[in-house]
Amino acid sequence: MKEAIGWAPLRFMPWANVDAFLKSGFGGVILWSMDKNVLGSELKACCFEPKTGYYRDGFCKTGAEDIGTHVVCAIMTNEFLEFTRSRGNDLITPIPYYQFPGLKAGDKWCLCVSRWKEAYLEGLAPSVILEATHEKALEYGSFEELLEHKYLEE
Repeated sequence: MKEAIGWAPLRFMPWANVDAFLKSGFGGVILWSMDKNVLGSELKACCFEPKTGYYRDGFCKTGAEDIGTHVVCAIMTNEFLEFTRSRGNDLITPIPYYQFPGLKAGDKWCLCVSRWKEAYLEGLAPSVILEATHEKALEYGSFEELLEHKYLEE
């Protein structure tokens, strides 16, 4: 006869990442983040449709395994999408294996900070949602550069 499994203290939880479990709600939706944005406040979600972020959790969070440092929450433009494709990173074509839907103008996406900076230098940087851009972006460029491309809701 099986015993009913009830609530157990955290030290007995079988999840490898207790922190991620505590941050997740029903259905795996992340409810909050301890990460900070470029404004110094709590990192806000970038986008859930399409689900973005290196971890595909909707946030522009990063970690040691995120070699591209996907920390800039940006609003895609056709000009930027063509620019990044010309540099060898096609963000338009879907790649289901990586849970990548393919992007179009108007989509929000967590960009690699180095690609955003490259586009900035070429005058093609897309608008940025500062509240959803991770503070790590400031290690690659200035706050003023990001502020210059701040997304303003219409």
